[in-house]
Amino acid sequence: MADDPRTPGAATAVPPEAAAIAALRPIEEAIAAQQRTYRSLQATLSVFGRTYDDARKDEQPTLTVLTGAQVISNALEAAVDACREELLTTQPGGGRPEHLLGEALERDVRMLTRGVRQRTIYQHTVRTHPPTLGYIEKVTAAGAEVHTLVEVFERMIICDREVAFIPTSDERSDGALQIRHPALLRFLAVLFDNAWARSVPVEPGGVPARSPLITSDVQRAILQAVVSGETDDSIARRMGMSRRSVAKHISRVSQQLGSGSRAQLGYLLATSGLLWLGQPPRFAPPERGF
Repeated sequence: MADDPRTPGAATAVPPEAAAIAALRPIEEAIAAQQRTYRSLQATLSVFGRTYDDARKDEQPTLTVLTGAQVISNALEAAVDACREELLTTQPGGGRPEHLLGEALERDVRMLTRGVRQRTIYQHTVRTHPPTLGYIEKVTAAGAEVHTLVEVFERMIICDREVAFIPTSDERSDGALQIRHPALLRFLAVLFDNAWARSVPVEPGGVPARSPLITSDVQRAILQAVVSGETDDSIARRMGMSRRSVAKHISRVSQQLGSGSRAQLGYLLATSGLLWLGQPPRFAPPERGF
């Protein structure tokens, strides 16, 4: 219906299409206005998004979990290749497999030729592992510094104190954590420096594997583990030794102290004060290794 211009107060019928247009047009105009507002706001937020992404494109996450041997290897190689001043590494577990030593040698020599200072801490047990000793001889000739400790806390690599890698589990090849958080990097670097200060240098030409200092450190650590109730397998893993070598140490000490059982040996060691005397324990060296 619409007002009849010829008769005031009267109405006349109009086609439904015309009535629909009149009724729907305001709604369509309101929708169109909302769409224009939506598109304008979307364009503005898009600009903000690009600006935000540009500002953060050079930033990297402070903690990244790396999974898979190839992924870890690629990340390590990239970090070492980017290293410009200092590389710090700790390598627990005794001697390393020859194929890993070959990969590390090429990468490390390439880095050392750039003038990067490399410091590595192994366990004392590498001093009787010919492949690892061969690797150490080559990298030290290229300028690296290598020390050993009776026990190394965990595998770790720190590049320029800007990025570090540590394992995510006891199975070190399963995963690695890449660290870029400044506080964590500072903590790990201090941990390394403290261990370095207590470690024994591997001099050019090598140090006798059974030097008194090295031998007494290993013996003392094994006997302290016995007192703590550790098994031969646990001691071997922690010391980077074979279970057979650990058993030889313990058997030899048991005979010298007249012990008839593992429990009695632990008691005798704990009560004798042997492990806390100023002089290191004096025991005959094992036939092979430590």
